[in-house]
Amino acid sequence: MRDFPSLKVLDRFQPLFRRFGVDYEVMRKILQVKFIMDRRRVPTVLSQSNNETKKEMKEKNHFLSSLWVYVLFGLFLIPFIIMGDNFLFQMSLVYGLIMFFLMTAMISDFSTVLLDIRDNNILYPKPIERKTISAAKFVHIVIYLSLLTAALAGPGLIVGLLRHGIVFFLVGLLNLILIELLVIALTALIYMLILKFFDGEKLKDIINYVQIGLTLTIMIGYQILIRSFEIVDLFVQLEPAWWQIFVFPIWYGVMTELAINGGANSFLFLLAGLGIIVPLLAIWSYVKLTPTFERNLQKLAHHGKARKEKRSKIRDSLLKFISPASEERAFYRFAGIMFRNEREFKLRVYPSLGFSVLFPIIFLFTNMDGYSWEAILDAGKGKAYLNIYFSFIMIPGIISSLQYSGKYKGAWIYKAAPITSLKPVFSGTMKAFIVNLYLPVYGLLAVIFLALGGVRIIPDLILIFINAILCSLICFVILEKAVPFSRPIGTYKQGSAITIFMLMFLIGLFVAVHFASTFIPYGVYIYLAVSVLAVMIMWRKIFNVSWDKVQ
Repeated sequence: MRDFPSLKVLDRFQPLFRRFGVDYEVMRKILQVKFIMDRRRVPTVLSQSNNETKKEMKEKNHFLSSLWVYVLFGLFLIPFIIMGDNFLFQMSLVYGLIMFFLMTAMISDFSTVLLDIRDNNILYPKPIERKTISAAKFVHIVIYLSLLTAALAGPGLIVGLLRHGIVFFLVGLLNLILIELLVIALTALIYMLILKFFDGEKLKDIINYVQIGLTLTIMIGYQILIRSFEIVDLFVQLEPAWWQIFVFPIWYGVMTELAINGGANSFLFLLAGLGIIVPLLAIWSYVKLTPTFERNLQKLAHHGKARKEKRSKIRDSLLKFISPASEERAFYRFAGIMFRNEREFKLRVYPSLGFSVLFPIIFLFTNMDGYSWEAILDAGKGKAYLNIYFSFIMIPGIISSLQYSGKYKGAWIYKAAPITSLKPVFSGTMKAFIVNLYLPVYGLLAVIFLALGGVRIIPDLILIFINAILCSLICFVILEKAVPFSRPIGTYKQGSAITIFMLMFLIGLFVAVHFASTFIPYGVYIYLAVSVLAVMIMWRKIFNVSWDKVQ
């Protein structure tokens, strides 16, 4: 069986594991098998991958190959590290970004490992201590999260060593270890709490929504972090407040500040103490509660009754108006059911819906002078409604995600179904995306900005919605095409991520043209007519995709 460098490093800590009653040899074997399985990927369901792709899928660890992206993000952190000696501000921002990426990875990539019950079915009947199985799961997460942390923070630590010295490096290393423990323990403890009070299908839904909520909380928390500091005489400083004890990144910025610049502020010592005590206490609680956690995990194996979709005449009439053709209507309904019930899809997509609501509001507050109701109204009197275009950020990613599903093996139905063309498949799914996913986001933002800007912005709001449809159609044309929900989640290609990133610049073009049209008499109405015409032409043409064009 293949050995791995991470396991050779782990061998040096054998005595520590044995001291805690873990059978190290068995744990190592379990980890070895897990690492081998991590190098395997499931082939696409419609058997359209070539032999080279299948071979690559079996031999390549796609998590490791994606670390270069985190190295790239890590390079962007370097300016914050070298730009001065205000470590409290600089390193709070750096650790805030690091925690953002680690929490996001923990929720999206490693929650499945933490909540995995398949190992229990295989290993529990064997003569293996439960403590050993739990330790293998924990170490599995720690190793991958450590690699991610090294890729993300490694460049900054090395530059910090050269710029600020060995003390900065050692404190940074300690902070990263504490942050990693805090991220793992907090995520696990939240899941423990949920598992205690819920079970069956409701539990699975609750976990899914908590994962989505955590992702949004991270985004809001970072905004709170930035607003914890004020600029006084061109110097950024922390204005102490009781709520800052809950802003975790500040703890570690304080630790760096005290270690290098010193200080005698009791509030800073309190924050630094929390940065050490809370992660250790959280991980100790996790270890103590692990047996209870593992028992409650069995609730995930229980299946409740499937929820029946309620039908109404008004809803059916509305659906016939949206999708007059029966074939397209069937795939519209199918896509809507997948959006509501597919947990893996929701975890991948729903956080971006939340970001789409948050970004326009965040940028609105960023441009405000103060936080009074008068300041909010003043911000809405101009062209603040253009901030709604930031909700377009989620469109390329979700259009690309429409081809992925945790239930991809059911995609054989497309070839078994009596359909002569893929057009109703794609058009029905696109309409379902616009109505079920984007329209609620847009509707909420439209109400907010309409309340601020008044009825004068109604034509602009209509134009923004039409441009959202146009943006979705352009993304469909440019992005790689596959039958909806036919690929396993996690098999997206690197080239697709680059294309999605480049498509975000399209948003700037929509904003620029809209902004320019406001200076031309009836310019908004002319732009609206052009956008409507473009949508009508594209909708007729772009969905005529043949089977041989689908990947």
